[in-house]
Amino acid sequence: MTNDKSNLPPRTPTDTPVAKPAAKKATPTNPAPKARIHKPLPPALQNLHKRLPHFMQLMRLDKPIGILLLLWPTLWALWLAAKGFPSVKNLIIFCLGVVVMRSAGCVINDFADRKIDGRVARTQNRPLATGAISSREAIILFVSLCLVAFGLVLLTDPLTIKLSVGGLLLAFSYPFMKRHTHLPQVVLGAAFAWGIPMAYAAQTGALDKNMWLIYFAVVIWTVVYDTFYAMVDRDDDLKIGVKSTAILFGDQDRVITGALQILTLYALYLVGQAFTLGWVFYLSFGVVAGLFGYQQWLIRFRERTACFKAFMNNNWVGAVVFVGIALDFASRSQ
Repeated sequence: MTNDKSNLPPRTPTDTPVAKPAAKKATPTNPAPKARIHKPLPPALQNLHKRLPHFMQLMRLDKPIGILLLLWPTLWALWLAAKGFPSVKNLIIFCLGVVVMRSAGCVINDFADRKIDGRVARTQNRPLATGAISSREAIILFVSLCLVAFGLVLLTDPLTIKLSVGGLLLAFSYPFMKRHTHLPQVVLGAAFAWGIPMAYAAQTGALDKNMWLIYFAVVIWTVVYDTFYAMVDRDDDLKIGVKSTAILFGDQDRVITGALQILTLYALYLVGQAFTLGWVFYLSFGVVAGLFGYQQWLIRFRERTACFKAFMNNNWVGAVVFVGIALDFASRSQ
């Protein structure tokens, strides 16, 4: 047998073994590459996911009642200004704006109350009172939320942008009023109702006297339900020197809140007249009167849990008025 390789198929490039390049050795002129060292994140960022619930609690995202009480009047204004369904753009802007500004208001409120919340049974577990969030972090969050809200407002018209300054000042000043006046609820009402002229201006490009009827109704209504809220804390507030309408009204709290509810109903009646609303709206008007009566029944003994329940019940008041307005305009288009 010969060692003849002539009959074998020719080699292809894949048949030839490829030698691996020798690893470069480190020399004084060619040092070995350094391994990347990842700097650890600051402790605050490392634990952000663990602290997120505290920030949500600070913004009250776990308790949406405040968002709803702020949202309903804003929707009233949008529907009344548009005489029906408003522009989708304005609807999105103001729904987002309500969430952001209410969150900002809660943050600055807790910052203002950080030294007294720990002495009140209802608020002693708030993040700033327990130290879960620092004062510096709260201020940074407040400023960030305000910037987001202002960014949303910039998507509207010049009049609405100007009005937003007033809303910011009211939101910032309210938490500090309870140290200087027994009427902080009036300031809160002015702040909560400020979305009305803003929404009206964004939808129509102007303000008129009828719009101020809605504003007036909401300010009075807010004083009522926030007085119920303050009645929950009245005993604690008396001890630490915090002022409120609940303390100012004293034993006449039921009579005065009842009178204010009647005034709210009258203001809503005037709104219906001014905007020529029909029977659907006045049907909801009757339901609201019944809800107000139920709230007075709840607070008859001034028991904390019942007063808080009366406060929460006002979500239904806002919803019923909105449904009455929206359905009234919808029925006209059919």
